[in-house]
Amino acid sequence: MSEQHYRALESMYQAAPTNQYYQPKMVVSEGAAEIQFDVKEDFFHSAGAVHGSVYFKLLDDAAFFAANSLEPDVFVLTTSFTTYITRPVNSGFMRAEGKVVNKNRSQWIVESVVYDAEGREIGRGNGIMVRSKVQLKDAKGYDS
Repeated sequence: MSEQHYRALESMYQAAPTNQYYQPKMVVSEGAAEIQFDVKEDFFHSAGAVHGSVYFKLLDDAAFFAANSLEPDVFVLTTSFTTYITRPVNSGFMRAEGKVVNKNRSQWIVESVVYDAEGREIGRGNGIMVRSKVQLKDAKGYDS
């Protein structure tokens, strides 16, 4: 793949309406993606730590873009994703690293790990991504 494709994926990610709320920063490379955003109190459940849905978003997004880095034409889709939350977080930032661990003609097997500001693992996930019928050139923000 090309640097142009990676930068276009980063642009597409920033253009997603949900990311107006999270304000993430992402870097895509071949078969990998890293995403980080600051922890906000708005992300907390009633016990004062980040809700599991935020872990899922960060882990799934990192895995998704790792897979899409290897697909030049169409948007990929998550067909399954398992999330493991191993430590609560309530300050600093969360940073996820996603990578493709296996690829065949029809799917990508992906893994991602999320860390806190001290570099401690706070969660991990794995899943399967497949090709959709949505052309990347038609996705909001994908400017190749």
